[in-house]
Amino acid sequence: MNDEPAQPSPEPGKPRSNPNKGAGTPKPELGELVRCEDRLTFLYFEHCVVNRDNNAITVTDDRGVRHIPAAALSVLMLGPGTSVTHQAMMVIGDNGATVIWVGERGVRTYCSGKPLTHSSNLLQKQAQLVTNMRKRLSVARAMYAMRFPHEDVSNLTMQQLRGREGARVRRVYRHWSKQTGVRWERRDYRPEDFADSDRINQALSAANICLYGIAHAVIVALGCSPGLGFVHTGHELSFVYDMADLYKAELSIPVAFKTAATEVDDIGGAVRRAMRDAMYDLSIMPRMVKDIHHLFDAADAENEGNNLYLWDGKEGTVEAGRSYGDIDDSDEIEGILEIGEPFANIPEPIELPEPVYDEEMEEPWS
Repeated sequence: MNDEPAQPSPEPGKPRSNPNKGAGTPKPELGELVRCEDRLTFLYFEHCVVNRDNNAITVTDDRGVRHIPAAALSVLMLGPGTSVTHQAMMVIGDNGATVIWVGERGVRTYCSGKPLTHSSNLLQKQAQLVTNMRKRLSVARAMYAMRFPHEDVSNLTMQQLRGREGARVRRVYRHWSKQTGVRWERRDYRPEDFADSDRINQALSAANICLYGIAHAVIVALGCSPGLGFVHTGHELSFVYDMADLYKAELSIPVAFKTAATEVDDIGGAVRRAMRDAMYDLSIMPRMVKDIHHLFDAADAENEGNNLYLWDGKEGTVEAGRSYGDIDDSDEIEGILEIGEPFANIPEPIELPEPVYDEEMEEPWS
């Protein structure tokens, strides 16, 4: 089922609005878009048609039509039985939202719109940090320090940090199992088959999908790379998993256990609705933005001035969009572009001599 309320369908005999209305609406300028941290977290729909009406997307199913302002949306999750039009994807991309296709067996595909910044400063900072062993270790330790706020982890190795994190997560699972009465054995699931696990593991998978989607949306909105992780590595979503792990203990794990303790039939839908409420209560999106800037030590990295430069080995960057040649342009083209004879003074091609063959070798020599 869809998670959002619908507007009633038109009365019999009354035509619906043109599904492609607003297809020629000018796309918004970057400064007109809603900031990442001020957007809706995510919406989920299935068995519907997603279209466009001006700068809104429309979702139509047997319950009616919903209008959703694309500029205020962070993540759109599309479940089984969903069709989406070209115009809908255009307005979603123009407004910098992320689309996630959630399959019946849990298979997911991520698609993101343009970043909500013209600057690549954060991306360059991320690349610098992840490619330097000492700096990468420093960021990884900072991520673990956020999970152990009262401990000194500055001298721990990655092996020691992983051990502490594993013990912490096991304690969190046991705590919420005791609090909710939900039986807990271990994390046991198959990504390709959502139904092939018990109720609590299904709830955890559904909650984590929501958290990954929000992390992905924030990362790409800031202009960072989802694939350049510091703790995780080797996957296109490594940094997404890094960021999501910072909030699982206070967000997705409690929501999953609390929801699994209820008698709801649609565990996935109930978890998504609970996650959306919890994300709002915990201000997860503003926190993610702040935490990424903190981890990269880049509070002023989103400079929205002129961000297009030419790289220079000595100066760092120089102004783009100008000529750096020493020859005056007028002297360089004088006599070449004369009216009526545009190629009159271009020299003839140089004729190369025929190759001379060495009698003792098969290769030609000149």
